[in-house]
Amino acid sequence: MDIRLKHSVYMQKFAAWQEKPQPPGVKPPWSERISDKIGAQHRIAGCSITANYLNKFIMSRILAAITLWLSVILTILVTIACSVPIIVAGIIKLLLPVPPVWRAVSAFCNFMMYCWCEGLAILLHLNPWLKWDVQGLEKLNKKNWYLLICNHHSWADIVVLCVLFRKHIPMNKYFLKQQLAWVPFIGLACWALDMPFMKRYSRSYLIRHPERRGKDVETTRRSCEKFRAHPTTIVNFVEGSRFTEEKRQQTRSPYQNLLPPKAAGIAMALNVLGEQFDKLLNVTLCYPENDRTPFYDMLSGRLTRIVVRVDLMPVNTELHGDYVNDKNFKRRFQLWLNTLWKEKDEQIAKIKSSYKNAGQ
Repeated sequence: MDIRLKHSVYMQKFAAWQEKPQPPGVKPPWSERISDKIGAQHRIAGCSITANYLNKFIMSRILAAITLWLSVILTILVTIACSVPIIVAGIIKLLLPVPPVWRAVSAFCNFMMYCWCEGLAILLHLNPWLKWDVQGLEKLNKKNWYLLICNHHSWADIVVLCVLFRKHIPMNKYFLKQQLAWVPFIGLACWALDMPFMKRYSRSYLIRHPERRGKDVETTRRSCEKFRAHPTTIVNFVEGSRFTEEKRQQTRSPYQNLLPPKAAGIAMALNVLGEQFDKLLNVTLCYPENDRTPFYDMLSGRLTRIVVRVDLMPVNTELHGDYVNDKNFKRRFQLWLNTLWKEKDEQIAKIKSSYKNAGQ
């Protein structure tokens, strides 16, 4: 019998007993039994609810751990399967420095990277709870050259950009940290795809070694020259590093959700390929429901929402200039980028706020 029904029966008996005249101080014979039984029923129900909650919590943890390992294994297998042919093709391109061979090998490498993106897309679609909130893909074209700038929050960003844009724009070419060159399979595959590896130096190091200044700019220039032959999307995470609260405080960032932008890389890309870039893609990424560990949540099947905003911007002549030697242009370019970053910071805050309010 339901607890509430039993309670109602006892209350009816108690009301009937009260209607009869009773000597002072006499308690109903079942009063203690009523409280004991009701209390016992509530305790049993409470323990049952607690046990069910613990079972669900434990099962969710076990499921997340299994999903994590399966995702890692499948991602590694997909990466190896796609990167090995790219590496072999890159070696052929190195041994046969002939333009027709370069073009054929580059096309093959881009196709294999597309296959890698498709594999990642399949893995993401296995998560039934994942929802995409995307705006701004309507006017993109795979035959154009694009410079894509984006905020950098997590390793998940690269996966999201590859999966989202694989059918809309030419294959992405990322500006990568030098350390990634030593990652098995990935490093050599990125080298074969002509992705530029950037070596970051601290300000104190550059003071001690001034000859290192401008090395990243020169690396950017050489890599961009290779992209003239076929439509390309150059991706630059302008902050230079993944966002964390600790880094935000260390860099004294004026933004709440971003690190200060570094302008030299995109300025050089615009200088070298400025006339060939059809548009500038200003992309904003946000994981409003998994803000702390989006990459881990992606692998463990807990990622629930990805928000992407794409702003298609013209590449104006004001963005072309000598960033290294022209100080006036350098100041104007930094002002333009800082303004863009301020708007991006406000946009991320607005996205987080809207989803937070929707969940209340």
